[in-house]
Amino acid sequence: MPRGFLITLEGLDGSGKTTQIKRLAAWLKKRSPADPRPEDPGARLSRQGLASETWDSRRGLVLTRQPGGTATGDRIRALLLDSRSTALAPMAEMALMFADRAQAIAEVIQPALDQGKIVLCDRFTDSTEAYQGGGRELGSEPVLELHRLLCANLQPDLTLLLLPSLEASLDRARRRNESASAKTGQDEGRFELEQDAFYSRVWLKYREIAAREPHRIVLIEGDLTIDEVHEKIAAAVSERLLTASRTG
Repeated sequence: MPRGFLITLEGLDGSGKTTQIKRLAAWLKKRSPADPRPEDPGARLSRQGLASETWDSRRGLVLTRQPGGTATGDRIRALLLDSRSTALAPMAEMALMFADRAQAIAEVIQPALDQGKIVLCDRFTDSTEAYQGGGRELGSEPVLELHRLLCANLQPDLTLLLLPSLEASLDRARRRNESASAKTGQDEGRFELEQDAFYSRVWLKYREIAAREPHRIVLIEGDLTIDEVHEKIAAAVSERLLTASRTG
């Protein structure tokens, strides 16, 4: 059984990750040798080899998120994102992020990769480096060391980093959380209470990570439409999966 493929989506809150990971999952599920769907973005690359050489829907697709994605992770998520968790120390926050991640890898991600599945994960260690390393000013070194110790240094095969303007992301995230809280009563707005300076540090750290690891990270910048972002994502995934099939 060939090893699976881990794709992570990264970006600020309000960058459109949740929408795009759902669209990517739906797009991948349509890939099959008999159904290239030429009307979809990226279909040209599919006809060149993705559908027949790399992606067979029978291998399976796993969609998950961090924090969360497991029973334990969902409990950690509730604590981390609840705006009432005001006294949480930065180191404790980072430790909880890694506790969630280690559980997700052991319970969901690694088993799926071992079964040859494609795993789509909404956030991974790049988020911790950006938010805790950058935003909380803990630095990159402790984040990367904890990832090595607690996560066996598992690296995504491809990371899609969505980086619209800081202003657009923050406005969308704050409006989204207000709406979600009003509809469901669920409070996940702790990070949205941070000042713009915090998010500026997160945004800059994301750019630093992208510059450091261009072989892994595809940076999608600017205030693009949902369709424009999806088209770029589909093309990047098609190309990377096709490359993996030829080298693996």
